[in-house]
Amino acid sequence: MSTLTRPFRVVESELIGYRRTWRGTVISSFVNPVLFLSAMGLSLGTLVDSGDNDLAISYLAFVATGLMAATAMQSGASDGAFPVMAGIKWRKEFHATITTPISPTDIVIGRFYWAAIRLTFILLVFAVIAVLFGALEMRDALLAVPPGVLTGLAFQTVVTAFTVTREDETSLSTMFRFGIIPLFLFSGTFFPISQLPDYLQGFAYVTPLFHGVELVRKVALPGVDESVVTNLPISVHIAYLAVMTVLGLVLASRFLERRLKP
Repeated sequence: MSTLTRPFRVVESELIGYRRTWRGTVISSFVNPVLFLSAMGLSLGTLVDSGDNDLAISYLAFVATGLMAATAMQSGASDGAFPVMAGIKWRKEFHATITTPISPTDIVIGRFYWAAIRLTFILLVFAVIAVLFGALEMRDALLAVPPGVLTGLAFQTVVTAFTVTREDETSLSTMFRFGIIPLFLFSGTFFPISQLPDYLQGFAYVTPLFHGVELVRKVALPGVDESVVTNLPISVHIAYLAVMTVLGLVLASRFLERRLKP
């Protein structure tokens, strides 16, 4: 088994397990975008568009692009949290895996590949539903998928590194409650960060979801003005998320190596 093929054995293992659970995840992949876009995009959007709204686009298009990035964040973080804890502590399949030629680094990289596959599927579904709701054109919706995948992978790798250092799931629940969920409110998902107080705008600029939301919007909605996005160049958002992804991969590999081979 070569170094290049070992991570794909991990992907194969994840795929075999997914064959038993895919029905539930597919349903949530379809239902969640419909509920989000119906509640936030159509219902609330009608009120926003009919009021004193400075956005240069419909609120439905604004919130759809934000929710694509936020969905990627939530999916990536979830993939790096409880499944990793299960592999280390509950089911302990990671301990069994390293008795084969597969190393802890192979596990991390393999799960990274698998996360990329799942995120692509989830966001493709979201993109199609956004088109059906009239939020985006098909071309623009599909162009938004790669930035969304990058956003999700950035969270997946960093959360994986964090999970590997934890002893129980309590800290994971705390992370979601006080870390992941509040990012929905402070990263421009539902309203431009220009509407935040000045001191919170500075905070938003350093949050990863802000860069994911901005990147998705700038790719899916080219030419929009500063009522929708900031004037930061796309390269800044890509660099931020890419560095976060690589850093997460490196740390997750090191931490898992220490955890499984004390």
